[in-house]
Amino acid sequence: MSVPAEAVGQPKKAATAAWIGSALEYYDFFIYGSAAALIFPKVFFDESDPATATLLSLATFGVAYAARPVGALFLGHFGDKVGRKKIMVFTLILMGLSTFLIGCLPTRAQVGGLAPVLLVLCRILQGISAAGEQASANSMTLEHAPPNRRGFFTSFTLSGTQGGQLIATLVFLAVAQLPDDQLMSWGWRVPFWASVIVAVAGYVIRRKLQETPAFAQQAATDGVVRLPLVVLLREHWVDVLRVIGGALIASVSTIFTVWALAYATSDSVGMSRSSMLWVGALANLVALGAIPAWATLSDRIGRRPVYLIGAVGSAITMFLYLWAISTGNYPLILILGIVAFGVVYSAANGVWPSFYGEMFSTRVRLSGMAIGTQIGFAVAGFAVTFAAQIAGPGGDDWSSVALFTAALCVPPVIAAVSARETHRVPTEALGERPARAASQPETVTA
Repeated sequence: MSVPAEAVGQPKKAATAAWIGSALEYYDFFIYGSAAALIFPKVFFDESDPATATLLSLATFGVAYAARPVGALFLGHFGDKVGRKKIMVFTLILMGLSTFLIGCLPTRAQVGGLAPVLLVLCRILQGISAAGEQASANSMTLEHAPPNRRGFFTSFTLSGTQGGQLIATLVFLAVAQLPDDQLMSWGWRVPFWASVIVAVAGYVIRRKLQETPAFAQQAATDGVVRLPLVVLLREHWVDVLRVIGGALIASVSTIFTVWALAYATSDSVGMSRSSMLWVGALANLVALGAIPAWATLSDRIGRRPVYLIGAVGSAITMFLYLWAISTGNYPLILILGIVAFGVVYSAANGVWPSFYGEMFSTRVRLSGMAIGTQIGFAVAGFAVTFAAQIAGPGGDDWSSVALFTAALCVPPVIAAVSARETHRVPTEALGERPARAASQPETVTA
């Protein structure tokens, strides 16, 4: 059967759109994380109690994760009804707008308690946007990819995420060089204002991408699912639970990106903002190469073994990284930061887009990935707040935080061990159940 001319090159176009879109989207998301650790405690909260201000600021970082399951229900539903492309465009515009508005917010000194309220509202919009971004981009790339290279192509979404985090870190490295009075007054706003570029670039990149053949065929034959959530919970509830457990691996990222940054720059350790931001930048740079490499390996030996390397290895290497920070030895911090986040964590991070996506059929793939991941990510988002409490009044009990992070790596290990290996299953057969009824009143013809 000949391949339609318009379909030629779509896997690469889908992967490129996923990479660039995710990079732009998560640039917005991660500049908030850096600001929550370094800037917002002094700008939006009561400076007279620095420990409480930092805790509240880190809690606003987690608020977006609490909003993500709600966004996943909404965006997952429509993604499985109207297609992946429209959700991908919508999420970028929403993220760009909400992040731009954060840069325009008045401070606590200007409007008092209204300032953190407005900050939380904008953060909720960011969370809703992020809820549909990865699931729609992953579904798009997986369904466009050649069956024997689904791991490689879907990994572009996550390497894009790391790219966005790298860009965000480099931007904050630049603004962190400003004198404190300029940084706290207007300098921190510049990275958020740059989100206008995100909305425009994202629209231009993604509006030309075609809908996936798998979704188009589903809509033309069996019809789209009227209530994706009903089908999802009836046929895939165990897989949803696996994805929720697996998504807790994101706690490694939030602890590394936010809590470890706040701890290292606290009075108890005394590292400079710039030096620690460079650790994150170099780790993300390494991850840009490690993620597709691990994903390619998963196309050959399977998703489960590679994912397990990342989950088990992260529990060990994050302990070593936090210990290194406690010593104040910068070369050791740099090396272990790159190993922990740039190499080991990338094994799980690069494989989960294909691993999770292959658990579901085309009819409910976007809903399954969105709902499962975002519930798990909600816990991961608040892991930063829990870590701040576990670290004690002085914020320096790093070993307890390391054990907490290791404990959050256990559910991902269980999820991987109990899951099916799917790297050799044909795309059209993914997630299908043999007992599926012949007549399906829950679908409607597109």
